[in-house]
Amino acid sequence: MSFRILLVEDDPELREYVSQGLREEGYLVEVAADGYEGSHALRALHWDLVILDWWLPGPNGFALLQEFRQIGKTSPVLFLTARDGVAQRVEGLKAGADDYLCKPFAYEELLARVQALLRRTTQNASLILRHRDILLDPATNRAERAGKPLGLAAREHALLAFFLRHPGEVLSRTRLYEQVWEEIYDGTSNTLEVHIMELRRKLEAHGPRLIHTVRGRGYMLGDPISTEGA
Repeated sequence: MSFRILLVEDDPELREYVSQGLREEGYLVEVAADGYEGSHALRALHWDLVILDWWLPGPNGFALLQEFRQIGKTSPVLFLTARDGVAQRVEGLKAGADDYLCKPFAYEELLARVQALLRRTTQNASLILRHRDILLDPATNRAERAGKPLGLAAREHALLAFFLRHPGEVLSRTRLYEQVWEEIYDGTSNTLEVHIMELRRKLEAHGPRLIHTVRGRGYMLGDPISTEGA
């Protein structure tokens, strides 16, 4: 699925600025406004990257980082802080931070550091997802079919990534919803169907249908089977 990023930042303007920019890049971004929210979020879900302010109401970023590492979490952490002294940078890095960006900063530099940290987690290009003429690179959010960019929204990107990791497998609506949205599927929401329809539209602008409905069972990426529905 798309990379999930947690941003823990108490400045509402900076929080909105950074989170909106990263969402426009295709990342799935959740935010926390203080150390209490941040601590809960860090424990509750898996994050591919954490962007953490040093000074926070409640537990500060340094305490959150120590807690995060002590419970065995290894996701990369990028500190955002006005503390630019060498001693403070060293303190943060020794506590388990992977990078450090001092305020004020240019968004372009933040984005470059985010991309570098996420590339490091993928380690090599073999993690690029492919099926026939579809290509998706989770490290850069590049999604193409037949060499043409697909312009996917974040959830469409996450949905396509899950299909590409399970080609030829019939995926139930419950499994897709709970894996991509990470929420309990109540059996009534049509959110999944709407996203499938839009993802198909974008894929089929450059080739034949590859995501098929398997009546009564779910969806499948691959060749159609005899029980295909609409």
